[in-house]
Amino acid sequence: MNDSYSVPCLFPALSGQKACESFISPAFWSLSPLPLTVSVPGSKSITNRAMLLALLARGASTLKNCLFSDDSRHFLSCVRELGITATASEETHQVTISGCGGCIPAGEASLYVGSAGTAARFLTALAGVSESICHMDASAQMRRRPMAPLLQTLRELGAQISCHEKEGYFPFTITGHGFHRQELTVDITQSSQFLSALLIAAACSQEEIRIRTTGRHGMAYIAMTIRMMEQFGVHTIEETDSEAFRLFRIPGGQHYEAQHYQVEPDVSAACYFYALAPLLGIDVMVKDVHPSSMQGDIRFLQLLAGMGCTLIDTKEGILLKGPKDGCYSGITADMSACSDQAITLAALAPFASSPTTITSIGHIRCQESDRLTAMATELKRMGIRCIEKPDQITIWPGSVSPARIRTYDDHRMAMGFALTGLRAPGMVIEDPGCCRKTFEQYFDVLDNVIRRLTEATP
Repeated sequence: MNDSYSVPCLFPALSGQKACESFISPAFWSLSPLPLTVSVPGSKSITNRAMLLALLARGASTLKNCLFSDDSRHFLSCVRELGITATASEETHQVTISGCGGCIPAGEASLYVGSAGTAARFLTALAGVSESICHMDASAQMRRRPMAPLLQTLRELGAQISCHEKEGYFPFTITGHGFHRQELTVDITQSSQFLSALLIAAACSQEEIRIRTTGRHGMAYIAMTIRMMEQFGVHTIEETDSEAFRLFRIPGGQHYEAQHYQVEPDVSAACYFYALAPLLGIDVMVKDVHPSSMQGDIRFLQLLAGMGCTLIDTKEGILLKGPKDGCYSGITADMSACSDQAITLAALAPFASSPTTITSIGHIRCQESDRLTAMATELKRMGIRCIEKPDQITIWPGSVSPARIRTYDDHRMAMGFALTGLRAPGMVIEDPGCCRKTFEQYFDVLDNVIRRLTEATP
């Protein structure tokens, strides 16, 4: 892919216009009632969880509609390094894994997780409770992301962990000795993946495991993990321990069972195209995305409805109807349940009729980039007024100036702010190839969408 992507502006006459001032051409309204229909790949979060569950299951599992991206390829490579037989077909989006029944075949392995947070946290937890030695390393980006809360919990379980450079970060060697305790505590303030990792690994114990948490970040992802564990045959009991703690009990004697498993479409990817509904005043449908999705980002569609869109569930997928008066409002949104879409909402905010405030997103400072500072920096580069606080950002409507948008090796920065360029001329996205992490065809799909919209306009 090229070093940069010049976003084709669909409304070049908008330069300098005020927000909501006759910016949508009636020609785009004429696209309705025929919606823009888009297909997206399988969910990264579900694909990687399914691979771990299949690895631990008894028997061979077939996973369909899997996502193939840098993250999932690194995960699959690690599965094989652990001595597990796994075959994959990127053409058919299918993976078959012969599960180990909870007993890792490789006594010693070297695992490179790249920038995949799920692989980093899930496989670390598995190594920490297995009778094995794992030498674990990651990309420069993942080496900056926190691991200390998970490593501390694994040490309390009896694992020996030696960090080779900086304490609490990759790279490290972990020697697991099973479960020396049945009571665990983990802090999920920085990442819910710490808890998801421990929940999945807990089924390897023959005794009941009780996990207490501090922090409440990412509970939608925890709900996804628990639901998928149940789909593979392991039940979890969730209790409220106190205002500060939640308690999860995984009864002993359970086993994951092999499945023929269909991965849901990636709602995180779908949200970029649903965002076109308010942005362009059109109707959008993403195939096979429904309100019943277990992915937390499905809640982002409710936020778009609060901005003036209409949400309709159809047999083919959710239809989001854009506001036909060409104007949408800003909102105040707690995005703790769908924080991956904070940048998407920030990309829409300059064109709203009122300010937008995004709250409860302090934890995104510890993701692929410091996303809060990154989005504030790039908005200001566009000439948009915003105020960044420790866990929130407020963005005012304004006239967007041409800009080169830095992406900080963060796929969501690239995908999100590309949307802004559809409404403001002169927007260039640097390093679009960073989307390989989760959605390597994103800009190809976006180009196809732009072509279809352009051809449909009289």
